[in-house]
Parts: sequence; structure tokens; C-alpha cells
Amino acid sequence: MRNTRTLDDSVASPVETLKTNHLVTEIIDLAMAGLPRMFNPERQLFCHTLRRNDNGQLVQQGISHRYTMMTLLGLHRLEASGSTSPVSIAPVMDTLTHDLSWIKFAGDLGVLLWLCAVVDPGRIERLCATLNTTNALVQYKDFRQSSTTELAWILAGLSHAKLAGVSCIPNLDALAAAVYIRLKANQGPHGLFGHLATAGSVAGALRGRAGSFADQVYPIYAMAKFAQAYDDADAIRRARDCADAIIRLQGPQGEWWWHYDAATGQVSRPYPVYSVHQHGMAPMALLALEKAAGLNVSEAIERGLRWIPAENVLGADMRHPEGGLVWRCIYLDGKWPQLRELFNLCFGSNLGQPLRNPCVAYECRPYELGWALYAFALPR
Repeated sequence: MRNTRTLDDSVASPVETLKTNHLVTEIIDLAMAGLPRMFNPERQLFCHTLRRNDNGQLVQQGISHRYTMMTLLGLHRLEASGSTSPVSIAPVMDTLTHDLSWIKFAGDLGVLLWLCAVVDPGRIERLCATLNTTNALVQYKDFRQSSTTELAWILAGLSHAKLAGVSCIPNLDALAAAVYIRLKANQGPHGLFGHLATAGSVAGALRGRAGSFADQVYPIYAMAKFAQAYDDADAIRRARDCADAIIRLQGPQGEWWWHYDAATGQVSRPYPVYSVHQHGMAPMALLALEKAAGLNVSEAIERGLRWIPAENVLGADMRHPEGGLVWRCIYLDGKWPQLRELFNLCFGSNLGQPLRNPCVAYECRPYELGWALYAFALPR
């Protein structure tokens, strides 16, 4: 699972030069066709999941404010590229910001700050009037536990607010610096991030050092934006260290693996391999780092993208043009692979595992398409 690939220091390669640019275009087209299927017009929110039932029909399940925010970031980027969003953005923004009682996690507040700073910075003033942003963070468990992904969302939100010239957040600079300090404390000696602070909680002691792929890419993105907002060279170095690590560990078919051991610098849980990591989250984070640091990340992105049409363990095309979506992941079916992965996750043992019963999960979540748009729908 190891390889020697790292970031290239040569001149940055724009998205237009990707050899898989035709695949990028196809995924953007899929997103434009599929996201309306995932939208609930009565609630003015996106569903949690679009799943294929036993009859082969695609059925909405649940509602997700978090996925709605992430999807709007992608749709806004799509409009900035000169295309028309298939879902009107402003009414959904109204729904998200009118009643904030749905915010149960500091991470959700961070994503909302991120969204408002990018799409409509004027809305942040109302958020500040409703929520004491600084004190609001400490009331949430994910912030108190220093949960890596959620800290990264908060840092991204604060950094985008700084870049947008927002002045209504009290002590914005000090707050961003404090969140950055918390986040970098979760980074291990090999560049990888653990899931949360290892000290201070039972959960941290048991699995704090095992970080998911989300725990790698969101910090890369957030630190790249923090570096841009505050001209911070340390943030660039840390983001690059993490990017180097995940690229070094990228699979032979371009797989971005699921869990990493921050203490050893190795993969602790390879599967499931998620499509959104291949076409959305990895490109989003690596391209943000490319922009901030002038690095070339095209080869790693290319390898990840080629996993989608067929270069995966099943030789399966993960695209579903009729539904306008990309199937969620390839996972290992059966109890034994799951138990072995749980052991690896809890105890940090990189035992390796046989590929027993790999299967496609026939569902898609709206944020998956949203992140693809955010990564690849280039503003004009």
C-alpha cells in the first residue's frame, strides 16, 4: 500500500490540463442532472440520501442541513463558472439562516460560516446577532473534544470570513488562531491527522489517533485557506505534510483509503473506498493547496478520478447517468472484514485484510456531488 509519490514542486497545473478533464465534465453534468432529484422543494433542503430500492427506483431518505450547505457551496461555484444552478440558491440560504435551532454541532456552525462567507457574507451579521460565535463553540461536544473534521470546518469558515472582509465576528483573528492551534495538535509526526484529541476523553484514548480520510482532506483545505487569510507559512507546511502523506499512501488503483493511523503514518482501514473522496473531496483539498502554495497535484487527482469509471477492484463504472449520480462506495460485505477493520481502527494495527465480497453501495448523497462541483466548476 506504500509508494513513493509526493507532491511535485513544479509549476501548478490547472484543472483544464487534466487528462481526465472529459470525466470531470461528465461528473459536473451528472451533478446538474442528479441534484434536483435530491432536493425537497417543500422543505427547501436537500435529502440525506438517494438510495436505490429493491425495485430499482431511486428514493429520497431523510433531510440534511449539513449536506444542504455543502451542496450549496458546489452550486454557487457552478454559477460562478457561468452555468445556471438547477436549484435556486437564495431560498435555500433563507431556510438555513432563518431558524438556527438545527445547529447541534460546532462543525455545522463552521460550515454555515464557510457557506455564508463564500455565497453571501452579509448573512454573517445576523448569525453573529443570534449566536455568540466565540462562546457558541465551547458548548458543543465536538469542539470540546477537538474533533478534527469539525475543527477544520470551523477554521475554513473563519478563514473565508477573513478573506471576505467580514468585520462582525468579535476577535475573529484570535478565534481563528485558537482553532488553528487546536487543529494542528491533532496532527501526527508523519503528517496525518487523528480523529480527535487523544487526551481528555475515553473516545480520544481509544481511537483519537485513527483519522478518517475526511480528517485529512478538510484540514488540508482549511489550513490552505488559513494560510491565504493570514499569510501563515506554518499552515502551508502542515497542509503539505498531510497531502504528502495521503499521496504516498494512495492505492495502486488511485484509491484514497478510509482510515489512517496518525501515530505510525500508515493506513489502518482501507475500505470502504468512497467515490466522493475520488472525485470531490481529494481534488477540493489538493487544488486549494495547489492554489495557496503553487504545487502540482494533477497526478494524484488523475489517479483518483480514474477509479470512478472502472479502474477499481470490481472494474465497476460507479457512474449512473440515468439517475444523475455516482454510486457511493465499494465496501467489503460480511462480518469478518468489518470486525477486522474495527480491530484495526481501535488498536491501530495495520494487519492488512483480504478483499472478501467487495460490493457497490447503490446510493448517493447530495454533498458528494456538491463537493465535485466545488472542486471542478471553475469560476470565470
